[in-house]
Amino acid sequence: MRVPLSWLRDYVNVDLGPEQLAERLTLLGMEVKGIEQVGADWQDVVVGELLTVAPHPRADRLSLTTVTVGTDEPLSIVCGATNIAPGQRVPVALPGAVLPGGRRIERTEKMGVVSDGMLCSGDELRLTTDADGIMILPADTPVGRPMADLYGDVVLDVDVKPNRGDALSVVGLAREVAAATGAAARLPESAPDEAAPAVEEHLSVDVRDPALCPRFVGRWVSGVRIGPSPDRVQARLIAAGMRPVSNVVDASNYVMLELGKPIHTFDARAVALDDRGRAALTVRLAEPGERLETLDHVVRDLDPDTLLIADRRGPLAIAGLMGGAMSEVGGGTTDVIVESAIFDPVSIRRTGQRFALRSEASLRFEKGQEFRLARLGADRCARLIAQWAGGAVAAGSVDTAAAEPEPTHLAFRPARVNRLLGTAFSTGEQRALLARVGIATDPASAGTRVTIAAGDRPLDLDPAGAETLLAIVPTWRRDLAIEADVAEEVARVSGYENVPSILPDTPMPDWRPSPLEVRDAIRELLAGAGLTEVVTHALVAPGDEDRFGLHKDIESVGDDPQPARTPITVTNPLSRDHSVLRRGIIGSLLAVVSTNLRHGRDEIAIFELGLGYGRDGDQVREWWRLGFALTGPAEPPAWNRPARPYDVDDAKGIVELLCRCLGFGEPRLRADATEPVFHAGRTARVVAARSSDTAGSDSAGTAGAALIGIVGELHPGLVADLDLRSARVIVGELAIAGLSGGRMPAVRSVPPPRHPDVARDLAVVVAADRPAGDVVAAIRQHGGPLLRVVALFDIYRGAPLAQGEKSLAHRLTFRAAERTLTEDDVDAAVAAITRGLAVDVGGRLRT
Repeated sequence: MRVPLSWLRDYVNVDLGPEQLAERLTLLGMEVKGIEQVGADWQDVVVGELLTVAPHPRADRLSLTTVTVGTDEPLSIVCGATNIAPGQRVPVALPGAVLPGGRRIERTEKMGVVSDGMLCSGDELRLTTDADGIMILPADTPVGRPMADLYGDVVLDVDVKPNRGDALSVVGLAREVAAATGAAARLPESAPDEAAPAVEEHLSVDVRDPALCPRFVGRWVSGVRIGPSPDRVQARLIAAGMRPVSNVVDASNYVMLELGKPIHTFDARAVALDDRGRAALTVRLAEPGERLETLDHVVRDLDPDTLLIADRRGPLAIAGLMGGAMSEVGGGTTDVIVESAIFDPVSIRRTGQRFALRSEASLRFEKGQEFRLARLGADRCARLIAQWAGGAVAAGSVDTAAAEPEPTHLAFRPARVNRLLGTAFSTGEQRALLARVGIATDPASAGTRVTIAAGDRPLDLDPAGAETLLAIVPTWRRDLAIEADVAEEVARVSGYENVPSILPDTPMPDWRPSPLEVRDAIRELLAGAGLTEVVTHALVAPGDEDRFGLHKDIESVGDDPQPARTPITVTNPLSRDHSVLRRGIIGSLLAVVSTNLRHGRDEIAIFELGLGYGRDGDQVREWWRLGFALTGPAEPPAWNRPARPYDVDDAKGIVELLCRCLGFGEPRLRADATEPVFHAGRTARVVAARSSDTAGSDSAGTAGAALIGIVGELHPGLVADLDLRSARVIVGELAIAGLSGGRMPAVRSVPPPRHPDVARDLAVVVAADRPAGDVVAAIRQHGGPLLRVVALFDIYRGAPLAQGEKSLAHRLTFRAAERTLTEDDVDAAVAAITRGLAVDVGGRLRT
């Protein structure tokens, strides 16, 4: 924001030089990016007094003047302006003078008469926009003084940060200067002189959506005379980067720069009247098909999300962005409606983006407006219009929300402020520093809670006896919401350069568990088993869910949320192939397999730890999964053996390896023929409980489960569709407790047994379709406390067994902790197992 120093001094006493002031503001967080000297390019331009004005003898449009500039001899100057008269004080460019733009003035001859310089217009000095006549100075302007001394100024280019919308004004920066120097800031006079009748007889306002327009203040000024603003006003507007238009329009722009409150003025003649003869304004959303020609003379098609100021005939302005050409204040305007409103910042920003419109007004609306500014801005603008355009201000205002909110209270702990900053300010010093930015403080009552984090669900805490104060936040400081904001204000006002450079002295814990412990352990384990980790894109093609998704989702375990069935679609994707967040990992892994096969790599063993995503109504969920894919030779050919391709047993081995590493019990597998992604006869659902739990008698049960998933061979039809050129692709996807942030089980040392083990081999004949896991479960259930280990080591089919039978050979290990087992002890346990196998799985011992 460009701030003329002369304007700033109206609201705060500034005793510092421009460079010193710029440094203080920068240290306060308001970076001054540049300092510009207005009038630095006025060389040899002084104040003169017209002595005589006579017609040029040879040119009808020229005048011969004599001008004194305080020297002994008056100057003769030829001038083409018509607004000059003897006795006026005017700017005079002497011979050799240089004007803005590098224009040099020399002694010249015009129509046979010598001219010793030039009388200057405001436009030639870039002080005003009036280029038709000479700039007439006040009658008491001292003759001979350089114009740079009288009308020169210093402009500070201040970089106001996005969270400080209140500082996008001269008054706001005056408050910052007051904080930096200790001076008192002051507000301009805003209350206008009012005249009857009351404004309600001229104007009515109807706000249909108070959420988008919480407050609308309207004032009425009648009998105005449109003309140029005072020269001083135009000079300030130009220095601040605004183009002067007319006294009424300039008044609204002046208030916007002065108070930070955008104002719009309507020509009252262009507003339709209601049944009582009053100009009737309505704040509403646009209706389909409506159009508006804005002040830039562009006809814009309005959509239903555009907030408008309208009358009964149609739109008059796009709220917060730009007025309409039809209601523009012009030369014939006599009555003016002053609109000062508060609009929803999000609505204004979205509308500006849709129409590619950004203005000084919308910039301020987007950052939020202080509620009382609606009233102050309307009053101040009406006052200036009456002063500059000679109008009469109707009594009162139309105000849709006259009740103004009280200042908010923000609790903070002085000790916490010092801890955050590394300072040692006393409570009194902190209160004094905050008072310099208008923040009063009071002691907090018992039980006051301190807000330490903002958001939809702010975090707060009970200070539990710590000294707590209440900061009374001024209504213009919308950026102060949490305790740390108060600490920042203390640091700003005291000076960031005065905050000591020290390391945080917060005691750190001796040890803190890593939330990645389980994931890192799995990575090391699988990498050691010969698998390579891959990282794939979470965004996939829309058809991947139908192609690779499971009909029955893998349930989550541990703290992970359960999967949601509805995929999440990206609103504005970079490509169609990356437009949906994946729900599972199998499809992503198969894409890696396909890429490797196309590049001639046949031996593939990969895994990924990644997230699945889904939506359940308005609730978005994400869950961790481990996926792996195997294809090609698990064992390459050698002189003593052929190559062995990966099969389902390798997938089962990976699951068993994971269970041993993570401290889970032995996994239980159940054949699954319901998933079209997998080969119906070579797929299993897997469940494993923690070592101290059981997963229940049903191998598909998940009570107490720590690992749940599916492993198997990819369906041959899908292998062909994907052109994987491989006879067998093994894939798996697992939910594992601890992936989202768990810890590895503690390592427990177990002393070696004092008594020997006893091993027995037991071959059990069961039906050929009986899962081996059922047999192992039956052996464990009936083996009693002496049974320690059950290991399947052989599967046999053939004579002398019947065609529908198979033999499963197990090695059973028995041991007692307090004594050496006898033969009778082991025989009794084997007998109990034999009886249980007959009942549970219909098995018999093979002899």
